[in-house]
Amino acid sequence: MTVALAIKGSKRLLNAWAFYDWANSVYSLVISSAIFPIFYGALFRVANIDKVSIFGGEIARAPLISYVTSLAFVFIAIITPLIAGISDYLGNKRLFLKIFCYLGGISCIGLYWFSLDNIYVGLLCYFFGLVGFWVSFAINNSYLPDVAFPEQQDGISAKGFSMGYIGSVILLLFNLAMVMNPDFFGIISDAGEAAEIKAMKYSFVTVGIWWILFSQYTFYHLPKGFKKKGKRDHIVLNGFRELKLVWHQLGDEIRLKRYLGAFFVYSMAVQTVMLIATYFGEEEIHWGSDSERTTGLIVSILVIQIVAILGATLTAYASRIFGNIKTLIVVNILWVFICIYAYFVITPVDFYIAAGCVGMVMGGIQALSRSTYSKFIPETTDTASFFSFYDVAEKIGIVIGTFLYGFVAQYSGSMRYAIIFLGVFFLIGMILLTRVNPKQHKKAPY
Repeated sequence: MTVALAIKGSKRLLNAWAFYDWANSVYSLVISSAIFPIFYGALFRVANIDKVSIFGGEIARAPLISYVTSLAFVFIAIITPLIAGISDYLGNKRLFLKIFCYLGGISCIGLYWFSLDNIYVGLLCYFFGLVGFWVSFAINNSYLPDVAFPEQQDGISAKGFSMGYIGSVILLLFNLAMVMNPDFFGIISDAGEAAEIKAMKYSFVTVGIWWILFSQYTFYHLPKGFKKKGKRDHIVLNGFRELKLVWHQLGDEIRLKRYLGAFFVYSMAVQTVMLIATYFGEEEIHWGSDSERTTGLIVSILVIQIVAILGATLTAYASRIFGNIKTLIVVNILWVFICIYAYFVITPVDFYIAAGCVGMVMGGIQALSRSTYSKFIPETTDTASFFSFYDVAEKIGIVIGTFLYGFVAQYSGSMRYAIIFLGVFFLIGMILLTRVNPKQHKKAPY
């Protein structure tokens, strides 16, 4: 029955594909960006400690979560091509989409038991939540050529983004209401645990349930996948073989290679900022009270989300007038100034201004980077391999960025120096972009 409904280009199939954004985007907003960073900082504040003994040594809270994030993305970068190769052989991408969706959702629910006493279990749930989100996200993205014709892909991608934004904001507002008014929801303090902290734990459970529940619509309508034609030896390593082929093709694509080098550097900084922004605000900003901190941080995340839509629209408009590369150069320069400004941010108002600035350039640089890459790749029917290469490059960049951020924060004793360090990457990325010559391409100038 599912196969009969899975007609490429049909409205039902396209909506089912886009609906996975509604299901999984709550993780990236509620857990990665908003509630979990606040909860994580609150655990240390309540315990009145800044460091924890783990893995045979003492480590501060900010570098610890940064290192775990780096490790998770190492795992993601390795496992994603493996999954691609195996799913191509089996012709069943949907199976792996389900596996990593359930892994992520169950891990979110497991965060309910995150505590300093159970630090290893808590970090493991955080680790596998990241893995479940990013791997399932990559698998769902790979379905796009299978469910939509080329002329439909831009529209349905934008629809997925919009649905993800709306769904995640709805759940975040509900979670914010729980955290700010736990009594109204029947959440009370017990065993020395504040009601606010308990409400945050319940929010992790709501994310897991939301993610698993709403993804069922996507699973019902998506096709299993398609077996690749030709020889299917080296099943496990096939994904890596395809990445190797793309790497060799880059030798003849000088402009694409230069662009990827620039993208790798500045994307490293962009993704790191997105992952650590709330941790920075939680630790470095002078909030008047714990309740002000909680409300302020969540509001700042909402500001980023709302402004990001405007930023992406303005960036797309600028790229049509000035070209993609020139626009990306300007956006990187703006990021440099934002990092410098963030070093001096102290008050909540300062942080809100920084959040608005980040939102203005965050959505734009991500959307424009991917579309620029799409325009620069050579004429080929195997676009999936090129985007897999792009995805792995992005994840390796996150590994390096989050690790270096944690390293600088740990040894400097301040996250502010780490922010300046990220500004250097934006500066280098801007310089590398000036070496990309869009006029060499046979398509329209970018």
